[in-house]
Amino acid sequence: VEDFCHRTMNRRALLFFCLVCLSSATGQVTYTIPEEMVKGSVIGNIAQDLGLETKRLISGKARIYTRGSDEYIELNRDRGVLLVKERIDRETLCRQTTPCALHFQVILENPMEFYSATVQITDINDNAPIFEENKAEFNISESAVIGSKFALARAVDLDVGINDLKRYELKPTDNFALKLHNNADGNKNVEMVLQKPLDREKQEHVSLVLTAVDGGEPQMSGTMQIDITVLDVNDNAPVFTQPIYKATVTENSPKGTVIATVTASDADQGSNGKITYSITNTLDDVRKLFTVKKDSGEITLIGNIDFEESRHFQVDVRASDDGGLTDSCKLMIDVQDVNDNKPEINIMSKSNVISEDAELNTVVTMINIEDKDTGENGKVQCSIGETVPFTLKSSTNNFYSLVTDSDLDRERASDYNITVTCSDDGVPSLSSSVTLTLQISDVNDNPPVFERSSYEAYIMENNTPGLSIFTVKATDSDWNQNARVSYILEDSSVNGVPVSSYVSVSADSGVIHAVRSFDYEQIKDFQFRVKAQDGGSPPLSSNVTVKIMIQDQNDNAPQVLYPVQTGGSLVAEMVPRSADVGYLVTKVVAVDVDSGQNAWLSYKLQKATDRALFEVGLQNGEVRTIRQVTDKDAVKQRLTVIVEDNGQPSRSATVIVNVAVADSFPEVLSEFTDVTHDKEYNENLTFYLVLALAVVSFLFITCVVVIISVKIYRWRQSRILYHSNLPVIPYYPPRYSDTLGTGTLPHVYNYEVCRTTDSRKSDCKFGRAGSQNVLIMDPSSTGTMQRIQTEKSILDEPDSPLEV
Repeated sequence: VEDFCHRTMNRRALLFFCLVCLSSATGQVTYTIPEEMVKGSVIGNIAQDLGLETKRLISGKARIYTRGSDEYIELNRDRGVLLVKERIDRETLCRQTTPCALHFQVILENPMEFYSATVQITDINDNAPIFEENKAEFNISESAVIGSKFALARAVDLDVGINDLKRYELKPTDNFALKLHNNADGNKNVEMVLQKPLDREKQEHVSLVLTAVDGGEPQMSGTMQIDITVLDVNDNAPVFTQPIYKATVTENSPKGTVIATVTASDADQGSNGKITYSITNTLDDVRKLFTVKKDSGEITLIGNIDFEESRHFQVDVRASDDGGLTDSCKLMIDVQDVNDNKPEINIMSKSNVISEDAELNTVVTMINIEDKDTGENGKVQCSIGETVPFTLKSSTNNFYSLVTDSDLDRERASDYNITVTCSDDGVPSLSSSVTLTLQISDVNDNPPVFERSSYEAYIMENNTPGLSIFTVKATDSDWNQNARVSYILEDSSVNGVPVSSYVSVSADSGVIHAVRSFDYEQIKDFQFRVKAQDGGSPPLSSNVTVKIMIQDQNDNAPQVLYPVQTGGSLVAEMVPRSADVGYLVTKVVAVDVDSGQNAWLSYKLQKATDRALFEVGLQNGEVRTIRQVTDKDAVKQRLTVIVEDNGQPSRSATVIVNVAVADSFPEVLSEFTDVTHDKEYNENLTFYLVLALAVVSFLFITCVVVIISVKIYRWRQSRILYHSNLPVIPYYPPRYSDTLGTGTLPHVYNYEVCRTTDSRKSDCKFGRAGSQNVLIMDPSSTGTMQRIQTEKSILDEPDSPLEV
């Protein structure tokens, strides 16, 4: 229902609110808007309707004054319009009172003026009719005559007007019909009338559904289940001596005060003639304030009565006998007022500081007086008793202005404490007072001073834009506006970019926010200047330098430089079977662009064909044998190495190292290629000759196609390598040092080839132009092994393409 109401309100908001009344002579303006308008919705152009210019609202610091604590309306000075500040629920604000309106004043200063405004809240259909109880039970005698009435609980709809409760429906209608009675207060009494006699022997229990429907669009409804138990022979219902009783009660009467006594009689005898009284009010405070004695009908007070909250009460009383027959009456209670509320003094506008050269009749403070009592109890008079150069003038009913009536001299008196006393005309009279403190202002002769001569702040990279970094604070020893400090980010640039695209400064609080997310790898620190300026005329200011230090975060995973992972060909490192323990197979090389601990790398062997044969150096990434290689070891060995940094949390990368355990290339070739030999024998020699001829022809054509494909492939590879920045054997930037076990190369060199030598103590050879002991197996060719040779050192010509 609430979602529907919001959608309805959004579609029809512009159709509902309009300007109802505008009187330029009295400064009174009235608007009408529907409830539940979206926060920020425009109510009306108050500047245009009051005949004011927008700059007058800004210069006069226009604002809204309301007597209550809840503020639903706000003023946009720049646009001169009234906006919805908070969600307005008409039912919460005014309950059943119509019309529902918000009264407030628009206050301007320099000079002080005020205008009264009213916003009337119209109802929308956002509340369905509801019953206090969703189930009612009746015991009805089968001898009940046609036309017997049974009072039903009334539904309550918090909406008003056309959206209020409109009708009731009772189903099924086999035995009962629904009858409504209109009351003077606009409500309807609901009665269930017997229209067909009940027969307990045929139907002992009857179930009905009472539905309450409102008049909104679309309609809303609520239901109550009615369960009837049919009893025997009770043919007389209780009857009240009068349908309406009246009584009065004074507010603040003590609990236990007897309000009135209602009386009903029943012609039956015994249990059928025993009457029980009860209060049937629903969804209001009546049963919290009043109670009725079940056997006597005496109604007494059990709560606190406040005339200012409710001036009238209607108590619905039901008389029931044991046979289930009922009658109802109303007790109308009027509450009498007593003088129990002091005048409330509300300061609408107050100047804490006034210049000593202020003119006569300058308005210093505007106050509003409100007394919730009525009549003589609510009439209030205000005065000031001290001998001060001020006087209190009454502008309109219950509004007073404190104005100057003589010259001010700050050297004679720098401040004043003025007591305003307000008394009502009640007996006894009640009064209240408020003391106003007024300072005499000085000139602007002190610039703002920062707490420190310079500031340094730290922020972690990858921050959220808008994050508060820290706060600069400046103080001004002047008074009032002269001491109001505003913070301004001075224009400058960082790496050619305006500093305003890096940080922003809150003008009021001095809080510095990050405008963008910083990257330590791009910028490590920058500085700028912040100016503090007071509100004096002319303004005074001072500057301070702020330096922002970016802190590194582990936001980059390690990057594996070697071995290079190829897409189509199989790259393998060769290990002779004569390799001894500690033989250097290859070295995994990785880098991390982070700094500090976030760039410390460690290497681990994650998976391996034979874990007992290889190990990986934790700090240097060297893959070595941990035992003697034997003839039983498989030729194809597959190692998965994981590289992790030391960040929190750590990041990692994996690389696959293929190792060929063999003493010769043919042995590797036979293992890494898959050649299928299908031999069929047939005694028919002609068949073999034909088959041989076909095979020779096919092999010839295949070889020609393969040779052409290889030539084209090599040409394309050379072109790709020529235009690409990704060499087959990586080039390592200078000064990737193996400091504190980061896992990068310890010296300035290129790691070009790792190959075996004639001796059993094989090791890696660096900075040497020669053939590499790296096998690249291309699955597209059959039985062919390609050996990569580089004719020139990559370190000498890092940008030259490789010829395969």
